[in-house]
Amino acid sequence: MATVQTSKGADLLERLGKNGDGKPPLGCMQCGLCAASCPLGQAMEFPPRKLILQAESGNLEKVLASPSLWMCVACYACSKRCPRGIELADVLWPALRDAAMQQGIQPPAELQETFQNIFKYGNTLGRSPRQRMDWTKDLDVRVLDLSKETRPVEVLLLVGCYPSYYPRNQVVARAFARLLTQLGITWGVLGAQEKAIGECDRMFGEEGLFETLVEANRKLLDKQDFRKLVVLDPHAFRALQKYYPRFGVWYPVQHYTTFLAERLEQLKPLIAKPVEAAVTYHDNCCAGRRCGYFDPPRNLLQLVPGVKLVEMACNRDNALCCGGGGGGMWLDAHIVAQGGQRLSDQRVAQAAETGAEILAVSCPYELARFEDAVKVAGLEGRLKVRDIIEVLAECMDLGERNA
Repeated sequence: MATVQTSKGADLLERLGKNGDGKPPLGCMQCGLCAASCPLGQAMEFPPRKLILQAESGNLEKVLASPSLWMCVACYACSKRCPRGIELADVLWPALRDAAMQQGIQPPAELQETFQNIFKYGNTLGRSPRQRMDWTKDLDVRVLDLSKETRPVEVLLLVGCYPSYYPRNQVVARAFARLLTQLGITWGVLGAQEKAIGECDRMFGEEGLFETLVEANRKLLDKQDFRKLVVLDPHAFRALQKYYPRFGVWYPVQHYTTFLAERLEQLKPLIAKPVEAAVTYHDNCCAGRRCGYFDPPRNLLQLVPGVKLVEMACNRDNALCCGGGGGGMWLDAHIVAQGGQRLSDQRVAQAAETGAEILAVSCPYELARFEDAVKVAGLEGRLKVRDIIEVLAECMDLGERNA
């Protein structure tokens, strides 16, 4: 009886079909919906459909060597629209990237630097862990550093890398600290011991680094006594909700929008003044398209007197990605070099078309990305980028005192 020879690519696709995420990639019927849905598909040598076709046809080496392998920004549009239920963003792309790195093919230099930062310092920005609490300087409410003073708390706040270190995001972290305090919630942080959660590492095929972070965070969190984890970063939420449990690590976790949206009645008495502005909200891909949390952010914005909520043409399930997910935060130059466009520029243009004065966001990456895009588009003075926390803080008079 003749032995059927299969290609390395077909073997890889078959293995992916056995890991429990969606349907096997070998079931792809080449309809092209994934490629048509991909916001960067036109600039890719191998968009999702062609990745599968080429790998199955024995051209895996060609796929792994292509610059387009590093262009996916994990917007999940392809996975959402696949009629066969194939998990492309969460499974196929990371597996192919892992295969490329195992063969010595390195990702773009910017991403390599980010990996090194996480490995050496535990954060994406390459900053000292001793600076993790710099965001609390001159803060007018007490922040319980659980790395120094262990005690039971209702909420353990995982601040995240950008809110800990990046000045623009530090403003948001401070506002959330005031808000938690005003709600009468006992809360604390991990201080200098906090580390990155690692979702972007996993998405870019650095499974080993991700597993290292999972174990490090497990050891940290298992020492603490808390009822719930709350995160500012939807990527961290997604990793803790979906991928940490695969390693036997599970905690009750919420993104801040759902956490606050469950407390609308408690928030109402804190309102001190209106925010008179037309506001459009950008649905981030992790909390939005991936998890279906479309209403909680809007409910929070509609709580604010004076806010007129207007929608972009592409919203909710059809929202355009900001381009920062899955490692894309550090890959704009690579994507543009391959003929792609910065998705943040396109999204800001869509926001401007609504006539909104505020583009509201709920992800730390989006503040930097959209504020830069606003400058590039010459929209300064016309369109402000604000985290939902900042909008709430303004109407509750909990913002920066010197702002």
